[in-house]
Amino acid sequence: MNADIEGYENNLELDLFREYRDVVNLFKYVVETERRFYLCNQVDVQVHPVGNDVFFELRLSDAWVWDIYRSSRFIKSVRVMTFKDINVEELSKSELDLP
Repeated sequence: MNADIEGYENNLELDLFREYRDVVNLFKYVVETERRFYLCNQVDVQVHPVGNDVFFELRLSDAWVWDIYRSSRFIKSVRVMTFKDINVEELSKSELDLP
């Protein structure tokens, strides 16, 4: 039973990677948070101080999310809030070509 679940999740991950490979050329930015990985065409990052800490509010438009459990990974707009570090990178066309 455990092997069946692992095989199922491995197949989902492989399908997700194939989908990523097919759609990455449609997007301008890669956004990584502690919980998710996004591709998007617009990103706005706001830093909000809270005492000695900060939290980040991200607004993404025209996005795709790396999540094997979502039935639809394309998102018109999403608001993400996190206390962890984030990474936003603009993709160059040369980076989009996978070997």
